[in-house]
Amino acid sequence: MDESGIINIAQDALKVILYVSAPILLISMIVGLVISIFQATTQIQEQTLTFVPKILSVVAAIAVFGSWMLRVLIEYTQNILININQFIK
Repeated sequence: MDESGIINIAQDALKVILYVSAPILLISMIVGLVISIFQATTQIQEQTLTFVPKILSVVAAIAVFGSWMLRVLIEYTQNILININQFIK
């Protein structure tokens, strides 16, 4: 296996990581931004106020996107395992 093959595998792995983590990170960021705006407008500076909504939003995101995330990871893993003979050469 040459260097371009290794670079392609690494690029595909990074794409899968970005695809799988993006929904959870975006939802958590949006919820954090909304809570921060709420805290700034009401001048409530309770640090624990942000944790519960973020945790609930991440759990909801995993419930909604979990099957898709698992499917993407399984497809990537199957692709790697099916083509393992090409990687060994």
